[in-house]
Amino acid sequence: MPLTATAAVSRGPGEDFVVEELELDDPRPDEVLVRYTAAGLCHTDLEATAGHLPTPHPVVLGHEGAGTVEAVGTAVTGFAPGDRVVLSLDSCGGCRNCLGGQPAYCEHHIPLNFHARRADGTVGLGDAAGRPVHDHFFGQSSFASHGLAHPRGLVKVTDNSLPLTTLAPLGCGVITGAGAVLNSLRVRAGATVAVFGLGTVGLAALMAAVAGGATRIIAVDRTPDRLALAQELGATDLVDASTGDTAEAVMDLTRGSGVDYSVESTGAVPIMNTAVAVLAPLGSAAVLGVAALDADLKANAFELLKGRTVTGSVMGHQAPGVLIPRLLDLHRQGRFPLDRLVTTYPLTGINRAVADVKAGTTVKAVLTHRA
Repeated sequence: MPLTATAAVSRGPGEDFVVEELELDDPRPDEVLVRYTAAGLCHTDLEATAGHLPTPHPVVLGHEGAGTVEAVGTAVTGFAPGDRVVLSLDSCGGCRNCLGGQPAYCEHHIPLNFHARRADGTVGLGDAAGRPVHDHFFGQSSFASHGLAHPRGLVKVTDNSLPLTTLAPLGCGVITGAGAVLNSLRVRAGATVAVFGLGTVGLAALMAAVAGGATRIIAVDRTPDRLALAQELGATDLVDASTGDTAEAVMDLTRGSGVDYSVESTGAVPIMNTAVAVLAPLGSAAVLGVAALDADLKANAFELLKGRTVTGSVMGHQAPGVLIPRLLDLHRQGRFPLDRLVTTYPLTGINRAVADVKAGTTVKAVLTHRA
């Protein structure tokens, strides 16, 4: 009897998701069959379903999965049925960056994560009419009850007390924000940090800054509820971006000196420029938001001579298998309350989740699947 999966399928660019019953291949020798319990809804999923990424349709998206291993291929080592896992990005494992511990910068990142197919061009899902449905999005396609994943994207979680609905966002958004602070910027204790954009990525950066000992954290957003949540999570100052010049507001709060570090997570080029403009001498900015391919960042060349630096950062600038356990340790200590970001929805409510995320009423939507 063939394996089946209940999945939210994106049939075409701009269309609503449709929940369908699909047939699923048995795992190949290098694959793992995962029963997903939860999957975070990320901005990248929305960009893919809108047709803005090189991802074919129809497709099962989802790249912040968490669940339990049900079966492993004959060539897989290190995982066994019953293991609880968080899933993150796929990588080749053999290029210079992968071998250097930076799989997010894999030389084959685009085809492995966005093309939604195996490396040989095949897919593992088919619909009721026998037509192929693309999967292996980020090596997982976790908007489904079950999926085939590559073991390089799996991180084993041995603490059974942690709910998988809390763990799921660690696969992308949370590690992107937190890792930028911990690894790319290396924010020091006593520093002043400005965070522009208070979605999952920005709030994760804020929590990491608090955990790292930053003493002044300026949170910038235009949504009152998110500003209030930022304050509860440790922001010392709030800037409502809808009421005026945010650069001027940040400079006023720092009495004209600027901030030691800034984090931008909006993808809006004017805000990226602002994140650079508010840096103090020797300050560093991390640009995390995804802008258009032809977008140009603008910075004053003379001001850069004052030791200012600007860096991009992807997926936490560290192997997920290393960074995720670091963040879980902080969470257990009560220093990284990532559960505060999560609102759960059943998989069948995915279109409502999308609408709430777009409206800004939900920070991190996590889709749950029947056990």
